[in-house]
Amino acid sequence: MKTTFAEIHQALRSANRILVVSHARPDGDALGSTLAAALWLRQEGHSVTAWNEDGVPQKFSYLPEAALITKPSEQVQEFDAILILDTATKERLGKKVLASARSPLWLAIDHHVSNENFADQNLIVSSSPATGEILAEGFLQEKITMTPAIACNLYAAISTDTGSFQYSSTTARTFEIAAALVKAGVSVGTFSQAMYGSQPRRRLELLRHALMNAKFSCDDRIASFALTRKDVASLGTLPEDTEGIIDQLRSVEGVEAAIFFEELMNNQVRISVRAKTLSFDASSFCQRYGGGGHRMAAGATLQGSIEEIGKKVLNELCENLK
Repeated sequence: MKTTFAEIHQALRSANRILVVSHARPDGDALGSTLAAALWLRQEGHSVTAWNEDGVPQKFSYLPEAALITKPSEQVQEFDAILILDTATKERLGKKVLASARSPLWLAIDHHVSNENFADQNLIVSSSPATGEILAEGFLQEKITMTPAIACNLYAAISTDTGSFQYSSTTARTFEIAAALVKAGVSVGTFSQAMYGSQPRRRLELLRHALMNAKFSCDDRIASFALTRKDVASLGTLPEDTEGIIDQLRSVEGVEAAIFFEELMNNQVRISVRAKTLSFDASSFCQRYGGGGHRMAAGATLQGSIEEIGKKVLNELCENLK
């Protein structure tokens, strides 16, 4: 039976100490949802801790009350409940989170179609464009007061995960919820400037490097870009800087899928895959490598050299498109 937001809310009522957490290498949906949930639960009188394996990247420092999110404690912490947001698998929370957090009750709210339902209660709405939208819908249904800070964090979650309301998962209800958030205190112009109009110079340098080294294959139906550890050192790139670069490649006319290869330590490579149309399922493709995500955007981590992985995955992606 599908868990409802009302049931999640009820389960949290008797919990005093609550941990709110989302996936490592967080995006706007993960952080915005975490902050909105933490502020909501504090508002209801709970003792709330918010963690993320990697903390809050500099680019998201504009989020209201961003300082609430810290990196996991070095010591084991006991909680009455753990609320997990925007996270498809337990492992995605990160090793430090899993080593430090203990609780008899795990609750999850997510929108990834690849979610493994690993919590005790799981509210998974794969048709929703963002976990932030699921939370906002729940707040509206439960008549939970949305302060300007809560509204701004939910708006950031929804806006970033819909590509500024561009992706096909965006619905009329998405705009209705966004309107409700604006009524609750979001200043769209000012907040959008903070979200999209203030990027560091190093990200521009990374984008220039990506565009200069982009490759097209499979009769120009695939656009790809590889970032080595040597490139990262040369450009001074931070992990947060790579977000959105792949969308520039996907936007090229005739491209049906874009893929970004990122060389990691220990002979690993992270791949990020983006589809342009519903004819190609990025999540299903990444699941064959132990990853997952959404139909239009997914990823996985593979073992091997970036050259070997690049050749193998591009060949298989081309076969998939054919």
